[in-house]
Amino acid sequence: MAINWIKRVFVLATILAIVLLLPFIASAAPEAVDFSNSVNISQEINLTPQHRQQLQAVRQRRNRDIKAMLDSSQRVKLAKSLHAGNSLNQALESVDLQPNQQEMLKAIVQISNLKIKAISARFLHN
Repeated sequence: MAINWIKRVFVLATILAIVLLLPFIASAAPEAVDFSNSVNISQEINLTPQHRQQLQAVRQRRNRDIKAMLDSSQRVKLAKSLHAGNSLNQALESVDLQPNQQEMLKAIVQISNLKIKAISARFLHN
């Protein structure tokens, strides 16, 4: 468990360092992260309760990571938008993320999608 946590922190720290050291990478009008393209395996196949729990844990971790990268005013804005019935993607667009936060968000979504794909691959091979 500790090794996985260390790997996650290392990946996120590396991405953050790249964004901070190479500011020309972040574009002036970055595109929004589209969560509709994220893996949604639970709707496609009948999962076991264990696999559903694993997918839920990945999504919860993603949400915690997103919340951790936001400042307090951004968290309030995100919560209000979500409570208004907006999707996560719409709510994040309303938050006005900084370029480094947008890059971090993309990394968080990519890591989550890879984990979900790994869970689905394990399910399909069982």
